[in-house]
Amino acid sequence: MEQEKKKFEQRGLKVAALSYDSSALLAGFAKRRSITYPLLADSASRVIRAFDILNENFPKDHEWSGVPFPGTFIIDEKGVVTAKYFEEDHRDRYTAASILAKSFRTAEGVSWTDVVTPHLRLRYAATDLIVRAGSRIELAIEVELKPGMHVYAPGVQTTYKPIVWTVEPSRAWAVHPATFPKARTLQLPAIGETVPVYEGKMRLSRDLSIGQQSEVRPALAGGGNELVVRGAFRYQACDDRQCFPPATVPLQWTLRYEAHDNQRAPADLQRKAGSGN
Repeated sequence: MEQEKKKFEQRGLKVAALSYDSSALLAGFAKRRSITYPLLADSASRVIRAFDILNENFPKDHEWSGVPFPGTFIIDEKGVVTAKYFEEDHRDRYTAASILAKSFRTAEGVSWTDVVTPHLRLRYAATDLIVRAGSRIELAIEVELKPGMHVYAPGVQTTYKPIVWTVEPSRAWAVHPATFPKARTLQLPAIGETVPVYEGKMRLSRDLSIGQQSEVRPALAGGGNELVVRGAFRYQACDDRQCFPPATVPLQWTLRYEAHDNQRAPADLQRKAGSGN
C-alpha cells in the first residue's frame, strides 16, 4: 500500500490501515517498514465488529482471536462505503494496485507487452510484477482492432469463433473468470444472422490469486524467484468482405515472487492468546 499511496491521494483518497494489534506494535512495524500512512490500533476489535468483518474462525483463546478478514473499504467524503474488496481466507488479499485498477480503471505505472497482428494491436499487463503468497492481482488485455475489423463476443451462436482468453492452470495460482465489455449487435444480411461483436477498442480483465508458499515454490522457474504465467488470446476477425482464419496470440506474464515479512515483534509487544491485547 505504501508504494501506491500517492496514486490514491491523487484521486482524493487518504490511506489508513486498521488492525487488532496494539499501537506500540504498529509503531514498531511502521518504523521498520518505513510506512508513512496511519496504522490504527483496534486492540479490542470494536471497529472491526462494527464493520462486521470479525474473523470468527479463530476460538476466543487463540492469539489471533479478534483479527478481521483482510480487505479494503473505499469510503467517500460523506462516510459512505462505495466499494469493498474482501477475501474469505485471511491469508489472501487484493493488492493495492489491483484495487486502483478496479476502482478507477487506471493502468498507470504498469509494464505493457505489445503484439501486432494483421487484424489488431493487443497489449497486456499485470497490475503487480512483485507478488507474495495470497496476493490477488489483476491481469489486463487491451485490444485495438484495425479499421473495418470486428471479432466475435462470447455467446455467439453461429459457426464464427468468439474470443477466448485462457490462462494455464497451476497449483501456484487460481484463475478467476474474465470480465468482458458489452458487445455490439451486428446484422449480417448476407446470411440473415445477428451476432454480438466487438469493434474499435476494448479492455478485458481477470484476477489471478497467488497460492501459498508450499504451492508456489515448485513452480518457480529454475528454483529462483520467477513465476511464469502463460496464457493465450484466441479470436476470429472479419471485415465487411471476408472472415479470416481463427488466430491465437500467446501471452506470458513473468512475476517476481517474494516471501512475506515474517519478522516477529519483540516478545513484550506480542499479542498473547486469550489476552485481548
